[in-house]
Amino acid sequence: MNAAAVDPVDPLDELAALFDGEGSAEYLGEAVTQAGHMLQAGALAEAAGAPAALIAAALLHDVGHFQGTVTGRDLMEGHQDNRHSHTGADWLGQWFGPEVTEPVRLHVAAKRYLCAAEPGYFALLSEASVHTLRVQGGPMTAEQARAFEALPGAADAIAVRRWDERAKDPELATPGFAHFRPLLASLLIRS
Repeated sequence: MNAAAVDPVDPLDELAALFDGEGSAEYLGEAVTQAGHMLQAGALAEAAGAPAALIAAALLHDVGHFQGTVTGRDLMEGHQDNRHSHTGADWLGQWFGPEVTEPVRLHVAAKRYLCAAEPGYFALLSEASVHTLRVQGGPMTAEQARAFEALPGAADAIAVRRWDERAKDPELATPGFAHFRPLLASLLIRS
């Protein structure tokens, strides 16, 4: 007797469900939802003419905050680093290559780097971002900053970080997740 084949879950359907479900939740005290923030970051990257992989990284950079899928936001709210950048990148790695996952993995380090290396960057942070910076280890030391600069993908992570910080405008109209599906589909790792 042949067992019926089970269709694997479409990763884009799984991501869309997160944006529609958990993404509608409040975003660590910001004036936008989690999904709204991520959609804004993707739209900002797209408007800047970024390559497809960088748009995807900007769009998906905070997927590690989703509780049911990767890890919880509760840790961040409870003053403990949930390492959402790493868990999100690792989870996305089942479908996307390092050109998408590494900027996601490094976007928190990029915030720490920019706060140490760029005068005035700290003043651009929202109140919630200042809180998470403290939880995530604060600005880098000079030695940490030099090590970060030498990482492959550091420049891409810095770009994602800049869109990340700007993607908190409750008045900014952005396309929905469906707008980004073809771009994401073009980046999926084919087995």
